[in-house]
Amino acid sequence: MSFSEIFLMRNELLLVTAVLVILIADLSFDADKRKQFYYFSIFLVFIVTVSGLFPAKSGLLFGGMYQTGPLQAMMKNILNFSTLIILLQSWGWFSHVNQQKRIGEFMILLLSTLIGMGYMISSGHFLMFYLGLELATIPLAALAAYDYYNSKSAEAGIKLILLAAFSSGIILFGISLIYAITGTMYFEGAGQLIDGSTLSVLGLVLIFTGLSFKISLVPFHLWAADVYEGSPIALTSYLSVVSKGSAVFILLIVLNTVFASLNDIWDPLIYIIIIITITVGNLFAIRQRNIKRFLAFSSIAQAGFIMLGVINNSAFGVATVVYFMLVYMFSNLAAFGVVSAISAETGKESIDDYKGFYGTNPKLSLVMMLAMFSLAGIPPIAGFFGKFFLFTAAAEKGYYILVLIAVLNTIISLYYYLLIIKTMFIEKSDTPIPFFKSNLPMKISLVICVLGMVITGFTSGVFDYMVEMSDQLFSDMY
Repeated sequence: MSFSEIFLMRNELLLVTAVLVILIADLSFDADKRKQFYYFSIFLVFIVTVSGLFPAKSGLLFGGMYQTGPLQAMMKNILNFSTLIILLQSWGWFSHVNQQKRIGEFMILLLSTLIGMGYMISSGHFLMFYLGLELATIPLAALAAYDYYNSKSAEAGIKLILLAAFSSGIILFGISLIYAITGTMYFEGAGQLIDGSTLSVLGLVLIFTGLSFKISLVPFHLWAADVYEGSPIALTSYLSVVSKGSAVFILLIVLNTVFASLNDIWDPLIYIIIIITITVGNLFAIRQRNIKRFLAFSSIAQAGFIMLGVINNSAFGVATVVYFMLVYMFSNLAAFGVVSAISAETGKESIDDYKGFYGTNPKLSLVMMLAMFSLAGIPPIAGFFGKFFLFTAAAEKGYYILVLIAVLNTIISLYYYLLIIKTMFIEKSDTPIPFFKSNLPMKISLVICVLGMVITGFTSGVFDYMVEMSDQLFSDMY
């Protein structure tokens, strides 16, 4: 195997190198230089993110177990960029909970999950897929319980590891059924041999169910709100964007390769899942008073919208999902950035605490408003274009009633997103959150998110490029 072939794993190799360097640096930096160590770690993640912007070659490794191309590289870039933003937003939290000494542990665990997600997205074989899935999942449980002095954090870690193990077991059972039927664990080979038998349908249902846990689709969502609320705010951001995004990406690949011939079966399944996910997510979001639980149910509803692109089962559908994930990254992380800044400064996480927030912190209020507008799909923010393309993808397949239900749910979501804005801008409080200045990394992350929400909406070339890469994936690889 030549160096050029090994370098096809550029993203994963750089992440492994970054983990090793952080591990060594963690032993080298003195206790009074933790902020310098934090900036050093951010710089390493920045290098990995920037390297992903260079053109990616298509190719196979390990006999086709590892597959990569421009679309997979783009998916990984979205996850890397999201992780970079989350880490920029984390210094205030590290300072608030006096966890500067444990920054190295957090960075290593977080980047380890990112390595697993990279291998999962590039998998062309169920063994590679499952190994990547486990590497992406197990460190998340440790991160959920990172605030070991907090009982809610410990509870979140326990719930996450138990349900993750349960969902992984379901996926593994589904994989074993597909292997029993086809005699191969390669995606492309299994896709050619799937015969539509009862066992193959059961394998499809089991694998889809397991990944639905990761995406938090209803009725596999019950863990999300408790884990989001109990986990550190940085991990809550990570779960809602990076972890969810990686599961969506691999679901796209598996459905359109292994189970492409069974689309008449999984289309109705996803149809029903979309309706109940969007509806339940919206209705429960209205009732929430804790901002992290609110964003948890918001992300559940957004997962339902994402599936509108998945049900299209074509290159255009894949492009709409990837584009929406990019938009969702900027929108959701902008919201979580404001929540993180407030939580780090005041420890407050109730929506009622946001009353009168505009009067004391107008800039953060405007960022939150833009994030809510984008998540709700209000033009001209990028979230509108993201949802428009998803609706178009579903309508292209003739699912007009589904689109109508999704549009009605968008109106419901508009209510509770505007409720946050009303709380900040209109409602008054005798003891509003006092004015405070965010740290520099937080300011940089919020500026990036705001620019992303605006630019990705008005730059048509972004979506066109994604459509082009999706066409190439379907024509060349599958």
